[in-house]
Amino acid sequence: MAGSRQRYGALLLALFATFFFAGIAEPSDAQRVVGTILVGATLMLALYAAEMSPRRLRIASAAILTAVVAMVVMSIVGNGRAVVAIAAFGNAALVALAPPAVVIGVMHNLRAKGSVTVTVVAGALCLYLLLGLFFAFIYTGIENVSGNPFFANGASATSARSVYFSFVTLATLGYGDYTARSNLGHTLSMTEALLGQIYLVTVVATIVSRLAPTRGVAARER
Repeated sequence: MAGSRQRYGALLLALFATFFFAGIAEPSDAQRVVGTILVGATLMLALYAAEMSPRRLRIASAAILTAVVAMVVMSIVGNGRAVVAIAAFGNAALVALAPPAVVIGVMHNLRAKGSVTVTVVAGALCLYLLLGLFFAFIYTGIENVSGNPFFANGASATSARSVYFSFVTLATLGYGDYTARSNLGHTLSMTEALLGQIYLVTVVATIVSRLAPTRGVAARER
């Protein structure tokens, strides 16, 4: 199962890289291109971690590569709100495809080991980060489709602001410096907060509490 740990470790690193880049980079064509490539790579790592058959993995990789190249080309040659919206919703769609793969990989690990391992914990953390990134892309897409500021103070829902707002909402921190302006924004942010709270106090708490001890700890206990 060392290979499984390495796969989920790589996926977790890719998610953190995507999170930090999206939260730091200023809006630009280059930002959209690099962000899309990172999201595509993250999805491919999620499929790899799920231990799909080589044939299915090749087909899925080809489809992901095609989608990423199409969005990259569009970001380079296009301009305006429509391009930003399509890129944001496209990235959200790619992110949304990763959780099923993560869950499948985690279930494989649980059946193989018969207990909760570090790999399962890493998978749970990956799901949490994917959820936050998904809503962040949705918030950016909504603003660019509607043509109105997403936030009540009139600030634009840039990638960095959307990531900040999404994870603050997901963690139910409630700083209050940014709030959604529309009814749709209110509903989505409340939904994200509920999902984040329920996920942390049920799924993550249960998984961590059942984490199997390492061999060294188990030997000392015996």
